[in-house]
Amino acid sequence: MLTVTSLVPQIIDEKRSIDMPETFPKDHEGGAEKLGAIRHRIEVAARMAGRHDDPTLVAVSKTFDVDDIRPLIAAGQRVFGENRVQEAAGKWPELKKETPGIELHLIGPLQTNKLKQALELFDVFHTLDRMRLAQALVKARDTGTALPDLFVQVNIGVEPQKAGILPDEADQFIETCRDAMGLPVIGLMCIPPVDEDPEPHFRKLAEMAARHGLANLSMGMSADFEVAIRCGATHVRVGSALFGTRPPFKPTV
Repeated sequence: MLTVTSLVPQIIDEKRSIDMPETFPKDHEGGAEKLGAIRHRIEVAARMAGRHDDPTLVAVSKTFDVDDIRPLIAAGQRVFGENRVQEAAGKWPELKKETPGIELHLIGPLQTNKLKQALELFDVFHTLDRMRLAQALVKARDTGTALPDLFVQVNIGVEPQKAGILPDEADQFIETCRDAMGLPVIGLMCIPPVDEDPEPHFRKLAEMAARHGLANLSMGMSADFEVAIRCGATHVRVGSALFGTRPPFKPTV
């Protein structure tokens, strides 16, 4: 447990310590050490922001195999994120069987033809990004399938290469999904432009969530999660800072 005394060195230079480029743990360091370091940074960032809650750490394990993931599980991590349904299907049924209580989040784009399998694997979707997917979720629910909690993905920087609802269309989309369609939308997600200050984008998403009474914000990754926490993130998606250099994705044949 952190004390006020232990936080004094960080508080002296709060803004600089949060915004400065981060140094990732070395690949040879143990999972417990990496996890402990990131949890400490999350706790410090939350306290410096005047918060008394700690955001949920979603450990992004995409492209890493089960032997890379197990050390974090052994160290107590229970919430993980994956980008691809096919990849997750190749490793998480085994890991979930080994360790009850794991919560798996889908943080990558979802094709409707993979929805059935995704609903069997994942506990939370962070990427509800279009009406066609919303309609497919309604159809699945109406045939008796339980739906996971949903985050609406907002293309906060209006980038043509990224998925997500455009900010000008997001209010109507959120209202339609949650109120008219009855989908379990619990929050919003975004990925800011990589070459811009993320803080204005995080604050814009937080304002949008507040307008709709949504309590959850999925924002912030390895390079900017402390800034996101300052802006109200409830879920931060951290991969490289936990797992080290990411290997290339190898599709399952």
